[in-house]
Amino acid sequence: MIVMVVGSGGREYAIGLALKRDKSVEEIFFAPGNGATLELGENVDISDYNELAQFAKERSVDLTIVGPEAPLVEGIVDIFKEQGLTIFGPSQKAALLEGSKIFMKNFLKKYNIPTARYIETSLMEEAAEFIDELSPPIVVKADGLCAGKGVIIAQTRQEAKEAAAKMLSGEAFGPAGERVIVEEFLDGYELSIFAISDGKDYTILPAAQDHKRLLDGDKGPNTGGMGAYAPTPLIDEKLYKKIEERIIAPTIEGMAKEETPFEGVLFAGLMIVNGEPYVLEFNVRFGDPECEVLMPLLKTPASELFYKAATKDLKSVDIEFFDKYAVGVVVASQNYPYGKSKPSEIIIDDIVHGDLKEHAHICFAGVSLIEGKLYATGGRVLVCVGIGDTIQEARDYAYLLTGQVHFAGKKFRADIAYQALQADVS
Repeated sequence: MIVMVVGSGGREYAIGLALKRDKSVEEIFFAPGNGATLELGENVDISDYNELAQFAKERSVDLTIVGPEAPLVEGIVDIFKEQGLTIFGPSQKAALLEGSKIFMKNFLKKYNIPTARYIETSLMEEAAEFIDELSPPIVVKADGLCAGKGVIIAQTRQEAKEAAAKMLSGEAFGPAGERVIVEEFLDGYELSIFAISDGKDYTILPAAQDHKRLLDGDKGPNTGGMGAYAPTPLIDEKLYKKIEERIIAPTIEGMAKEETPFEGVLFAGLMIVNGEPYVLEFNVRFGDPECEVLMPLLKTPASELFYKAATKDLKSVDIEFFDKYAVGVVVASQNYPYGKSKPSEIIIDDIVHGDLKEHAHICFAGVSLIEGKLYATGGRVLVCVGIGDTIQEARDYAYLLTGQVHFAGKKFRADIAYQALQADVS
């Protein structure tokens, strides 16, 4: 099988690694890929989706897997399907679950799927009136895509009003903030739930937990994610059942009723409050860095999982995962997430520890190949992933690996998976 992965981050590198160990995959293309995906396959520098579809036809690509949200919201799946190509991901209309937070919240309301109380508006007066009804903290969200940064958790009513004003004026997020959502803050713990769907049938993957804040102890600004682990012990069969019955099943069924069947990865970002799940947001692709910890746990060949979902035949595949844990630690650049950092050469020590070689690996993200050397050129540079029989063991391997990686200004959180370890149930 010849497979193409659309995207350039750690998520796409992780999918590439899973495909690389898949014996049925002969060749992998990355569009556009990064400086390290060249080790796994061939990078394709084509940004126009029609041209990329033509390339896929010319090179007999059997399956295209879309990693990031932007191409999905822009309609890459529709373009490829019109050309008779097999592609994994939701249609442009179905991708509105992530592309518009207002669409998503109204969908949840229509199908009685639990979520925080909210209003959507383009008027500052309405936003301010609702803010005055809520007790801080208060959540303010831009409607459109903001690369994971369009959510403000305001600690006072005044701060919430200022955030809404900046969004509505276009100052904060441009056109993405022309309409906003103001909602009550849910106090609990977050879970990442992923369901692979072919439009009708679905399968739920092991639950993961992401760490959004920049600093240890969940302090500092929100980021795209500073680390993740899976599976999390912060969920049991009872909670899985609630999530499936109240959130995943009605979402898949509801999208089918809307005549926009959901195919691809449904990523439910949940808040668990006193044992009850609430939807914070939907994404229409794998989370990053959650993908980096789920892919190495996948026992079923990756190409089979994605191909069966893309061809509406998910029920014919038995999806299995290894009975292991994975912990991923994001190593970021000096100025992340505030601004760009100077390119810095990445030096990786020779790994002589046999166990570390066997149980840990790197997923490269914001890296470029410059004169034959790998440089850190993005915000989140790479993810060190450890695999173990317990969360503690996987975490130890991940952090050992971070010590082998060097570039100017590197930074990472030192407490990934702390909630699970405090629970002491791994």
